[in-house]
Amino acid sequence: MNLSLGFPEFDELQARRHGLEQAIAEFHQAAADPDSPIRAVRHQPARPAQWAPFPESVDSRLREALGKLGITQLYLHQLDAYEALRQGANIVVVTPTASGKTLCYNLTVFNRLLNEPDARALYLFPTKALAMDQLHEFQSLVDALGANICAYTYDGDTPQDARRAIRERANVVFTNPDMLHAGILPHHTRWAKCFERLRYVVIDELHYYRGVYGSHLANVLRRLRRICQFYGSSPQFICCSATIANPKELAEMLVEQPFRLIDRNGAPSGEKYLVFYNPPVVNRQLGIRRSYLHEARRVAIEFLKRGQQTLVFANNRLATEVLVKYLKDAAPKLGLPPEAVRGYRGGYLPKERREIERGLREGWIRAVVATNALELGIDIGSLDAVVMAGYPGTIASTWQRAGRAGRRQAPAVAVLVASSAPVDQYVVEHPDYFFGQSPEHAYVNPNNLEILLNHLKCAAFELPIREDERFGPHEVRLLCEFLEELGLLHRSGQLWHWAADSYPADAISLRSVSSDNFVVVDITDGHQVIGEVSFTSALTTLHEKAIYMHEARQYQVERLDYEGRKAYVRRVECDYFTDAIDYTRVRELSQIDQAPLGPVQAAHGDVRVNVQVVGFKKVKFYTLENVGAGTLSLPEQEMQTTAFWLHFPRDFLARFDDLSPTEKQSGLVGLANCFRAIAAILLMCDPRDLGTAITEPVEGSLQVWEPNLYLYDAYPGGVGLSAALFRMAPQLIQAAAELIARCRCEAGCPSCVGPVGEVGEKGKQAAYRMLCAILEALAANPDSEGSSGEYSSGGR
Repeated sequence: MNLSLGFPEFDELQARRHGLEQAIAEFHQAAADPDSPIRAVRHQPARPAQWAPFPESVDSRLREALGKLGITQLYLHQLDAYEALRQGANIVVVTPTASGKTLCYNLTVFNRLLNEPDARALYLFPTKALAMDQLHEFQSLVDALGANICAYTYDGDTPQDARRAIRERANVVFTNPDMLHAGILPHHTRWAKCFERLRYVVIDELHYYRGVYGSHLANVLRRLRRICQFYGSSPQFICCSATIANPKELAEMLVEQPFRLIDRNGAPSGEKYLVFYNPPVVNRQLGIRRSYLHEARRVAIEFLKRGQQTLVFANNRLATEVLVKYLKDAAPKLGLPPEAVRGYRGGYLPKERREIERGLREGWIRAVVATNALELGIDIGSLDAVVMAGYPGTIASTWQRAGRAGRRQAPAVAVLVASSAPVDQYVVEHPDYFFGQSPEHAYVNPNNLEILLNHLKCAAFELPIREDERFGPHEVRLLCEFLEELGLLHRSGQLWHWAADSYPADAISLRSVSSDNFVVVDITDGHQVIGEVSFTSALTTLHEKAIYMHEARQYQVERLDYEGRKAYVRRVECDYFTDAIDYTRVRELSQIDQAPLGPVQAAHGDVRVNVQVVGFKKVKFYTLENVGAGTLSLPEQEMQTTAFWLHFPRDFLARFDDLSPTEKQSGLVGLANCFRAIAAILLMCDPRDLGTAITEPVEGSLQVWEPNLYLYDAYPGGVGLSAALFRMAPQLIQAAAELIARCRCEAGCPSCVGPVGEVGEKGKQAAYRMLCAILEALAANPDSEGSSGEYSSGGR
């Protein structure tokens, strides 16, 4: 029955719902065919709210103000959080997207501020955009209260003349870990009033802080607690997280205090459907599937035809911009103006991002293509559909992205369009693995010596270090003596003082190797800044002759000012984009552990990684043909990290005498591709957290070549992935062999060892034979160390 009540808004909502139900029915019908690209359709039924009344201890003025905003009761988890904080506990709240986590901390903070007007709170968000979004929500409650509560954002965009007033007046400061690290803690004397009265520290999006960023944050929080102790305060910590396997453990690793887990979700949700879509194979011999970007575009267009407001997630900047162009090109045929389709990623200017967020909430933007920048809890209103172009890398991120659709209790659908990458293919073809697994553990390594030593310098700059003091689990005396030898610290009595002229926090980026972003300047008509790019991405996206894409507009890079951190671009019309080619070299520095793994040697230790961009190729839109190339000579980037590696002795490679040295080399390239995908599944991490490299043979020495195949942590100092891989080496070999054996391609494809063009005609065969030889040796000697996965400590 198509009932219209004469209200345009209701009619539109009804039409959108009908369109969504029609799309879901088609997905179900297609999934019944075993050869269909629809590999799974999973339904999550709607869930009603579970309510609780406000406790008597909540100030009547606050209850009245919340009532004006339509909040007359609490969800169960909001009540649990409030009661735990009243008892003095640190808490970590873990509930799904759009479940009202913000009120879990705002309720307690406002209640305290109404009864203790001089109290202070610090809110930490991973991005400026999220901090700004949460400030608006906070301010709406302040306005409803009519109270004299001051809240401000304090980040790199805050004008200098406003900073003093914020330090003096703000009850609540909205900031990010980077600003706390470099802009607040080193200047704590200016923030004395805040630190003396600090009652709460809120850490939102806790799951975001894993790997290097989380390891840095743990050390920043060590410095924060040290300064609070100096000023006589002991704040409670309130953490909020999306669903991960170990939220309580992660909070305790970051803050180094006990936490109470709040996970009794009382929020309602509409029904949701998660669809797994695997693009059809177009060349079975080569294992080539239709482009996942083309298929993501096709799925998104189908939703837009049905009136669904759609969010498309891509896994990198280039894929985002290519999809924006594809959907903008399709907009006129859908009856949409070009401005109804937008892109959203980190390099856009703040004003542009705020406009896009507002357009999504108000509904005049119908489709947005985004990177993980929109994965976080920014309020973008009620969306009907999410399309994921490629597996996000983790189960947790997939659920987080899918959760962006169907906010406000409406039905919603999320479609995962798999790429040809082995991890994507494993997940989409094994849906029970995905739906049966708990989300990943989030790991941090705050005691990574490189990270810890850098923050110890910052701590010494902030306050003298006592000889008996501990920084995390470490006694600092030996570390301080080392820094004293470098001329950075000076000992006076029982204290170490900062002795250098430098400002240590300024030289330490929490997120990457360098803290310098490159600014993109459009010189088509004058000079206008149109975006920024991180240091680590700049060399691959802003090299000379690169096509820089911004909101589907194309710009050619005319000049890269490496020293000045600027790229000058000019608007062009072209039918291709550019993709950089880089070269990676790994050198072993020291070996921590080693053990035989059948006929090869497994090890892990410290390595130096050098990466250089050496060229680029021109790729045509839609057809993805390679239409040109160019060579480059850009500065090399270097980092020290940890790696797991396999050493292949000469006598092992000699067994395969029917293969040429080049074919053996191709087999190892295929193994590296396969290992990276399998390692990501075993470690439950993002494949981009790992890099691969193979020892290059010296010219003319292929006959005596004894290569190492490296899988290294793609972060300075490492975050513990390589040590875990060393322990899992036998499972890695077994799973890689199974992956190659089950793949239906003849000579290699992107879903196993890599395409034939990369690994050669015999690359797949060579890789599989090497794995079988290792497995046969392990099976023949089941009591060996390698076969059981247990390793004794080697030469340290």
